[in-house]
Amino acid sequence: MPKTAPFEIHSQEYEEWFEKHPDLYRWEIEAIEALLPAFSDGVEIGIGTGRFAIPLGIRLGIEPSAQMAARAMEKGLEVIPGRAEEIPLPDESVDFALMVTTICFVDDPARSLEEIRRILKPGGWVILGFVDRDTPLGQRYLRGKEKSRFYAPATFYSTQELLTLLREAGFEECETVQTLFGDSLDDMEGGVKPGYGKGAFVVIRCRKPVDVREEEMS
Repeated sequence: MPKTAPFEIHSQEYEEWFEKHPDLYRWEIEAIEALLPAFSDGVEIGIGTGRFAIPLGIRLGIEPSAQMAARAMEKGLEVIPGRAEEIPLPDESVDFALMVTTICFVDDPARSLEEIRRILKPGGWVILGFVDRDTPLGQRYLRGKEKSRFYAPATFYSTQELLTLLREAGFEECETVQTLFGDSLDDMEGGVKPGYGKGAFVVIRCRKPVDVREEEMS
């Protein structure tokens, strides 16, 4: 079952986090924009309240939480109920898929990435944005997650683990950037740098092979 309970109960607190931390929010957006591909048919998997979709120009989202979906639709977004492991979209129907702080809440990350590959057109891109478990902030979240209203049911991943899952799902041409440098939310510094290992928020972009049809027939 998707881990939606915290977001059903605390959707207002979720919205307020972005108001309380405008710099962190802006730096996360900037990191995603650094790898944002040109796209015409994009979707965000786990669109939440639309906090990332709207500034990035995405109008369609998949969301299992009714409360979060309602807030996103109030902002003019199209939201389809669904979960990452069973995305309710046709094969090869989008050219870009985004997941931001969603991968840690899915039940089966490998299946979720396979589903994203299925809905992407050949040559399409996926972007994952997440808190890297192997950074100081990631470790802080991991230690305190049982007391967190949002992260208690979460599973945190390292960048290397997600890169491995992406490649096993058939993605290629992966790139990474990072931001949020510091040990806690109160002392973070922004800026977008290539790679990973120091910034708490990491963005990975990978591509579905262009010759995927020939690959699947062989």
